[in-house]
Amino acid sequence: MKNQIVVLLVCIFLMSGCSGERFTEINPHQPFVASVNILQPSLSFFDYEGKEITTWDFDAAYTGAALIQHDRVLMYGHDLTEAHLYELSTGKRVEVIECGAGTTNVYYDEQTERFFMANSKTNTVTSYDSQAAKLSEQKLYNYPMSMTAHDGLLYVVNYKDTVLSVLDIDTFQVVDEWDIAKSSHGIAILEEQHAVWVGGHGQGNRPNETIDVYDLETGERLTEINMPLMPIGITEKGQEVAVISHGKSTLYVANREGEVLWHQKVGANPFAAAYFGKWIAVAGYDDQTIYFVNEQGVEKRVKTKEGPFQLLAREDIK
Repeated sequence: MKNQIVVLLVCIFLMSGCSGERFTEINPHQPFVASVNILQPSLSFFDYEGKEITTWDFDAAYTGAALIQHDRVLMYGHDLTEAHLYELSTGKRVEVIECGAGTTNVYYDEQTERFFMANSKTNTVTSYDSQAAKLSEQKLYNYPMSMTAHDGLLYVVNYKDTVLSVLDIDTFQVVDEWDIAKSSHGIAILEEQHAVWVGGHGQGNRPNETIDVYDLETGERLTEINMPLMPIGITEKGQEVAVISHGKSTLYVANREGEVLWHQKVGANPFAAAYFGKWIAVAGYDDQTIYFVNEQGVEKRVKTKEGPFQLLAREDIK
């Protein structure tokens, strides 16, 4: 009898251990902008007023995240062999993905309800369905990272190479390759303009000072937009496109034709920007501050944990 009790207690302990971490629940109707902090691994959630909703503190060294549908967030790390899928409304970890070390980026495509993981060690991109079941894998060029999708195609920037790969999402075969500058980083598709904007760091003592604009169908380089220095973070909403110039700590806002409407010095060493309500949120990496910006300037500043490297924005679902 004693042995049976011991076995039962051990089983209960193991079952509870497998249940994983649990964090503060996020109301499904709560809009937020979340800061992915990588020096103090955490995810800090803020509302429209800049008030902190909660912070999830992690033991794992996550370096990035992606919203999956409305109620899930996938956390990954370049040196981690697993990625973890959390449900926001319960705070529970619901899936573990054995991805191997080297994950550089994850992108979720709402149209196909699939997400894609880029890996710098295997130089591959892998597709998953929204429930984290692996679908396909494709070998690409050196260090695939920035990704976006449009009309059944996945566009992948190979950061340490001079190639942008275009994949058919269903067959996951490469259907086109474009010539781009090495160290390109950041991508956005402007459908009405039939254009693809690509940013980048530049190389060595020749930092990049422009956004390169390519034809959406042919991949031909059409023009460039001057946004010095190191324009890397590109996000768009409505008739605007916002770009973070990492080297000059400046936010540029342009119309969809590429005309710069206004710019604002903001943050210390910013890497990311996101449209959120009436604001553009900007993450200051060195000063651990999230800035809420509009055309009039910086309206709010809120502190977050060390190393805010990425921003995730979720608007309210009516």
